[in-house]
Amino acid sequence: MAMLADRELGTILKGAKDCPATDPALTVDTQAAEAGRRRRRAWAGRHLAAVAVLDAGLFLAVALSAAPLHYAGGTLRLAHYRVTFAVGALVATVLYSAALASAGCYDRRVLGSGTEEYRRVLNGGVRFVAAFALLEVAFKLQVGRSAVLATVPAGVGLSLLVHHRARRRLRSAQVRGQRRERMVVVGREREADLFMRHLLVWGHSAIDVTAIYTGDAREWASAYPTSAVRIPDRDSFFSLVRSGAVDSVAVVDQGALGEQGLRDLGWALEGLGVDIMVAPEATDVVGPRLAVRPVGGLPLLHVEEPRFTGPVRVVKDLVERAIAAFGLIVTSPLLLATALAVKLTSPGPVLYRQTRVGRDGRDFTMLKFRSMTVGADSAVPEMIGMNDCDGILFKMRTDPRVTTAGRWMRRFSIDELPQLWNVVRGDMSVVGPRPPLPSEVELYPAHVRRRLLVKPGLTGLWQVNGRADLSWEDAVRLDLHYVDNWSPTGDLAILLRTLGAVVRGRGAY
Repeated sequence: MAMLADRELGTILKGAKDCPATDPALTVDTQAAEAGRRRRRAWAGRHLAAVAVLDAGLFLAVALSAAPLHYAGGTLRLAHYRVTFAVGALVATVLYSAALASAGCYDRRVLGSGTEEYRRVLNGGVRFVAAFALLEVAFKLQVGRSAVLATVPAGVGLSLLVHHRARRRLRSAQVRGQRRERMVVVGREREADLFMRHLLVWGHSAIDVTAIYTGDAREWASAYPTSAVRIPDRDSFFSLVRSGAVDSVAVVDQGALGEQGLRDLGWALEGLGVDIMVAPEATDVVGPRLAVRPVGGLPLLHVEEPRFTGPVRVVKDLVERAIAAFGLIVTSPLLLATALAVKLTSPGPVLYRQTRVGRDGRDFTMLKFRSMTVGADSAVPEMIGMNDCDGILFKMRTDPRVTTAGRWMRRFSIDELPQLWNVVRGDMSVVGPRPPLPSEVELYPAHVRRRLLVKPGLTGLWQVNGRADLSWEDAVRLDLHYVDNWSPTGDLAILLRTLGAVVRGRGAY
């Protein structure tokens, strides 16, 4: 982890004690601040420029390749028509790039965010279609509909792939200690601890929490692993954030700043290029459900009610059933080979059937390839003391009941593939909360039963953020977050991350 050097931070904090700066509007070290701003902006500008060029180049290539669809009659052989089409493709590419930019696809604040990036790309595609349709009507353009229908989905799909690959490269660089965000967390002990917990659960490897300011001088150490330095007083805090040594300030609890503290912080950082992020009280509500609404001259966060029915949910169900049916066809050779391996390596049935609880508390029979010996369920009461999970779940890292073929299947989640049939039947979704056992549901507190408002999933946030390595509390938090903040782009991001989680095999036992 590339943390702010202790010597550098110590020098800043010592200077604050020697020269108190109780007025946050005091002049800062402009050279250091400017150097910090250039450092923050330089790599982000290069990264975004490369993504924008790739988006435009691939869209232009797709638009040009659609020429045969437009000139099906053969007139493309004429040089005049070739030039005309090339110019039209170039204009469409410029319009497409402008649509993506207007949707915020090249905003450095969403770099590496995944779901939000993909949502903006889709939004940009919609804007392009709308703008192109207006231009076609206004100027009476003669554009083949088949060419447009082929170009737009392919272009948007390639842009999604570009942003995904760029995000993966950015994450790899951040894991190596490059292009990381140096953050100061502001909040009282409980709130700062909760924020650190969120960073750990969600795997935000892009952020280095270099310092924590809790608003008082009491000794306190975070309950979660961190090498962040504790800032002792307000003067030291303002000296640090004005020094150019940090990239952002996360205010997770405004009480630590005191009265007018957030205003003073904004004034202190004016012109320095340091981002200020303020956590709302509703920390588990994100994305489309949040909007700023002015009330009595004050900007208040308006929280939309989560929706569990409606046309979008119907489309999700139909699309996922189609994906599952296609998946069964594509993986049929693997399914047959796995069934044969199960049959040959241990006595008993190929498929394991287990009752799970689905949407609205309805029971259904979930299918899996059998990865344990016959009668493994009856041994659970005798092995309860060897549970490697906390809370309600029972898991063992080295479970003696698992067969030889079962270990291989679990490593790559192949034992879960028969659940595609559960998706086709409508018992499960491709993406959703973890399907619980009836015995688990009986022990649910009232708030955890919200997991049953939607269908359980073949994959979900619980799988891409650690699977069985997660604590019960963290798994519940992720499932509830999914239930309350579901979106199509969120599902897309989870599906893309699932492949990496399966390959890495983290938490698969």
